[in-house]
Amino acid sequence: MKSIELSEVSALVPLVTPGSQEPVILTRDGRTVAAIVPANEEDVESLLLSISPQFQAILERSQQRLESDGGVPSTDVRKKLGLPPAEA
Repeated sequence: MKSIELSEVSALVPLVTPGSQEPVILTRDGRTVAAIVPANEEDVESLLLSISPQFQAILERSQQRLESDGGVPSTDVRKKLGLPPAEA
């Protein structure tokens, strides 16, 4: 991931303000090349995971295993972790 201090991109400073919910679209020769969207630390983590090929491969393998082997009932998980039964 690349990051740059907003103050280093003077043309963007007036467009990106705290609390703003409006994205800023960056173009080159009239074509969209990037978007700047409001984000907090949790948003950045979610974004990075969503575009990570390694993480996507883990999710795909997990889904395939769930479909082929089935899941573990929550009662079994709670028992194994020493947690009380879930309330109905």
